[in-house]
Parts: sequence; C-alpha cells; structure tokens
Amino acid sequence: MAEYQILKTEGRAKRAVFHTVHGDIQTPVFMNVGTVAAIKGAVSTEDLEGLKTQVQLSNTYHLHVRPGDQIVKQLGGLQKFMSWNKPILTDSGGFQVFSLAGLRKIKEEGVYFHSHIDGKKIFMGPEESMQIQSHLGSTIAMAFDECAPSKADRAYVQASVERTTRWLERCRVEMNRLNSLDDTINREQLLFGINQGAVYDDVRIEHAKRISELDLDGYAVGGLAVGESHEEMYHVLEETIPYLPKDKPTYLMGVGTPANILEGVERGVDFFDCVYPSRNGRHGHLYTNHGKINLFNAKYELDPRPIEEGCGCPACRRYSRAYIRHLLKAKEMLGMRLCVLHNLYFYNTMMEEIRDSLDRGEFQAYKKRKLGRMMNPDL
Repeated sequence: MAEYQILKTEGRAKRAVFHTVHGDIQTPVFMNVGTVAAIKGAVSTEDLEGLKTQVQLSNTYHLHVRPGDQIVKQLGGLQKFMSWNKPILTDSGGFQVFSLAGLRKIKEEGVYFHSHIDGKKIFMGPEESMQIQSHLGSTIAMAFDECAPSKADRAYVQASVERTTRWLERCRVEMNRLNSLDDTINREQLLFGINQGAVYDDVRIEHAKRISELDLDGYAVGGLAVGESHEEMYHVLEETIPYLPKDKPTYLMGVGTPANILEGVERGVDFFDCVYPSRNGRHGHLYTNHGKINLFNAKYELDPRPIEEGCGCPACRRYSRAYIRHLLKAKEMLGMRLCVLHNLYFYNTMMEEIRDSLDRGEFQAYKKRKLGRMMNPDL
C-alpha cells in the first residue's frame, strides 16, 4: 500500500513524500503531461530523467483509442512500453468526455461518444475506465467523472456531481476487483477520487465531505481552469481543500501557470499537471524567472545569451536565443524540442525550490520573491 507522509507544513502548504510501488514522489510535484505516452516535442525518457521529472501523466481515452490498452497490457504496461521506471498517473477519460462535447451523450451507465480519430462509437463508464487503466498498469488511476462546465447552471452541476459520486463508488468496487486478479499488471494500483461542483462553494464542500468518507488513496480537485477566473479558482480551493482529508495527497487537475502553482501550494495542493510547458514551448513561449518571453520577437534575432542565464537545462547550457529563434523560424524540430526541454526543466526546478523553501519554513518569502521576479518584464 502507498503511504503519504507529511514532512513539514507552513500554513496550509504541505511538504510531503508519497511512497508508491513505483518509487517515492516528493511533493509538491509537477507531473509532465505525456498524453499518448510521450511528451509532445520529441522528448525522450532519458531527457525526462535529466529534467528532474518524478511523475508522468498519460491519458486513458487517447491510449484506449490508439494503440489500444490491450496492446499496452500485452507489452507489460505503460512503464515497460515507455521504458519509464518511475510513477505514472493516468487520468480517467472524464475530461475528454467534457472536451469532446459535440460528440458525446452522458447517461447513468456511462458515456457514449465517437472517436476523434476515426468516428468509431465508443462507450466508457466507471468500470471501463478502471479496466483500461488497469491494463495500462499506472501507479495512480483517476476515477471516472463528469467535468461540468465551470459556468453551468446550478441544477445541472448538482445532478452531475451526484452522478460523479455514484460513478466513484462503482470505480472503487471495480478497482478492488481488478487488483485482486492474478493477471493484473499492477495489483497495487491506487485510486484518486475527483471533487467537482463548478464554482458553487456549497456543492464543492458537500461533495468533498461525501467522497472523503470513501477513504481513497488521494483526492483531486477537478473542473477548474476551464473558463473561470484565477480568483474564482483560488476561492474554490480555499473553500474546498479544508474538507478533503489532510492525510492524503491533494491534486489540482490541469493547472497551470507558475503563479497558479504557487497559489495552489499555498492552499494545500500536492500534485499539479498542465500542458503549458510543452504547448507553449512548441510555440517559442518560454518561462523564465523574469517572466515569459516569446522567441519569435525580432529583438532576439541577434541575442547571443541563453534563454535564461544560469539555467542548467540542455538548451541553456549550449545554445543562444538567436540560434533557437532561427530554428523555430525555419520550422526545425530541434527548436521546438529545446524550448520544451527548457520549460519542463523550469517547472521541475521551481517545484524543487518550493520543496526546499517548505523544508526551511520559508515558503511565503520564496513565493513573494518568485512572483515579484516573474512579474518583471525587463528582459
């Protein structure tokens, strides 16, 4: 069984270690998003090991559609398939149900929708999601939920949350069954439940209390960063997290910017994931301690400096802004790759700094200093 051990706290911020069957996760942690079992931008497993990556996140729906979860199972699970020997979290496919809104129909038994690749009809419910994730053999499986739009009307959100709770109970039963089978790849697979409720405090709190009773391995706050303001998101975290178990990891799904992460840590979040570092990197948008820069800007054409002075990433150790800008303009894959490597290194280094500051009891001072520097556009 996994064990979550809190090492230090500062206000609501937690510094912990999560012991899993695939190794320890030091938190707060950023999970690098490898949707189809790869980080977009030609990033290899060796790269990730050098970028201080602790956990990878892969997507249940996308891997079910291609190459097929049965194929991954036959090849020994995601860890062997990707040649990655550290923890992996798989999301449940629930968010894809939300994002493929035009292609789906939600019912009590689950969701009927069409593949975005070939239009083939697919059904996914709690049991199917657990079975796919069990075939993938991930360290942490996410419960199947509906991610209701953040601005949906109250009656819809209430009904959606109640159904998500019923689905969670079904997920737990199916996960226990799968973990008891002899041919299951990872019989220690963990299950995290997901809190929903859009921007309605009372719905969020009631749902947090209800799912806390199920004594799961961890808890996520979902349905944020999908249209509401940052202030609304921070408010939901402030109101909701106190009602989730303090002795279990808390995961804020799909968030976010460096500032979002600092604010999330302050409110008690352990786990984060976001496509920003890789997606923005592929478009020449780079994170630095002095804010974000866009390498397509003409002012970098003759700039001999690295992306950020003192950065230890593979791009900054060797290449200039001018060269990487040239690669991007010429549409050379190396340009995208170097930018993604830098952004992932920046995020993972920031998480390391956050953990160090919590160890020293200086997180608030670190947060203030970090945000102050990143708001300085003088580059």
